[in-house]
Amino acid sequence: MSWQNVGLLGSQTPRVSKVPAYATSGGLDAIELYESSGQTLDPWQKIVLEDGCGELPGGRWAAFEVATIVPRQNGKGTIIEARELAGLYVFGSNLLLHSAHEFKTAAEGFRRIKFVIDNTDDLRRKVKKITEAHGEEGIELRNGARLRFMARTRGSGRGFSADDLFLDEAYELSSASVAAMLPTLSARPNPQIWYFSSAPLRDSDQLRKIVARGRSDEPARRLAYNEWSARRDMSLDDPEALAMANPGLGIRLSTEFCETERDAMDEVEYARERLGIEEDVTGSTVIDMRVWAQLQNKAAIPAPLVIAFDMDNERVHTSIAVAGGLPGDLVQAELIENRTGHPWWLVDRIIDLKRKHRPIKILVNGNSPANTEVTKLEDKGIEVYRVSAPEMVTACGQFYDHCRSEPDHSPTGRFAPHPALNLSIANARKRELGDGWAWARKDATADISPVVSITLAMWGYVAFARKRKGSPPRAAWV
Repeated sequence: MSWQNVGLLGSQTPRVSKVPAYATSGGLDAIELYESSGQTLDPWQKIVLEDGCGELPGGRWAAFEVATIVPRQNGKGTIIEARELAGLYVFGSNLLLHSAHEFKTAAEGFRRIKFVIDNTDDLRRKVKKITEAHGEEGIELRNGARLRFMARTRGSGRGFSADDLFLDEAYELSSASVAAMLPTLSARPNPQIWYFSSAPLRDSDQLRKIVARGRSDEPARRLAYNEWSARRDMSLDDPEALAMANPGLGIRLSTEFCETERDAMDEVEYARERLGIEEDVTGSTVIDMRVWAQLQNKAAIPAPLVIAFDMDNERVHTSIAVAGGLPGDLVQAELIENRTGHPWWLVDRIIDLKRKHRPIKILVNGNSPANTEVTKLEDKGIEVYRVSAPEMVTACGQFYDHCRSEPDHSPTGRFAPHPALNLSIANARKRELGDGWAWARKDATADISPVVSITLAMWGYVAFARKRKGSPPRAAWV
């Protein structure tokens, strides 16, 4: 189909939007500052700035995280420029860090914002220096405010204490990069992190987690999420799909160019790159995701219960899960912690859970990187059961049965909804172990500590606690 002469204009409102409530918005100041420099903003770009810079009474950001998902060449770089200029000149940020997967992309961001400053008298007069040395690109104002540009590496951002962090090309955002950069914000009074990306790649584990949170039915909390994409059920040749996914269509993106892309790219790539429809990774999952969706249940877990914890191979993600029984021989499980970064908090959290909920057992996989924390727990008088390799095979087979739906078998597991657990289930794969299988840690494309901890907790409940008499449900994992 030809889209030429159709007169398509891109949708200025996101197809998916979830934003915390805010009283006022600094986005209006960001818009005014940017347009005073002679630049222009599309309506959709203004929406992102207003939602992302929403303020609570008292002036704190309503959103700690701001995510904008939109196909390429629509103008997300303009939003980055406007927000970074506002951080430098209006919001009082001391240090802003701009990072991209490749340095050439970060350097392009530097050149764009430098052009705006160089050609705006009011902005240029406040500059102390602009550093253009390769790898040191940055802007410093006379009041000490700084904007630095860098490529993401495992250690990038370490040693800085930033107010604002801008992560371009978030589809290439790795767990290690997140672990290195997030602590840069921890000491600041009102920090904010912005993610910008086209649709996730197959192995975009961090971005898929953000997208899952943005699309979930859970409250927005402190994530402001706006996504431009076509619906998965739409035809790739539907003009409405093209307009729905591309707010810059008819402004800076032509239908003629999109038609050329449609002819030149395969369907999976075109769907992702131009229509914002990421590749469906559910077809090869161990657990049937259609069945998994039916097993979501928010029921409170009664005692007796079991706690399990796990950590990924890079020691970047750590999870804690609990499991207990429900009427009808059902096992209810819940992921209660999934954190990124150094697991300094784990021992104290386990001690607190044991004191409050008196679990029958606390478990860890005997081959997990989380074993490094067991000695610390034992030194505090906490007994931890190390699950052996044969027991892990049994646990994985049992978990599969909990989630299996066939004419002669009804699933016996129920799970509290959690975006990180959903992503972990969708990406977890098997590895052969003896005559059975266990969850594969090596070359995992996403954090599997949620599914491993859930698997262990459910097995532990069946093995150690099922025959004990239940107590009233626990109200919350606090």
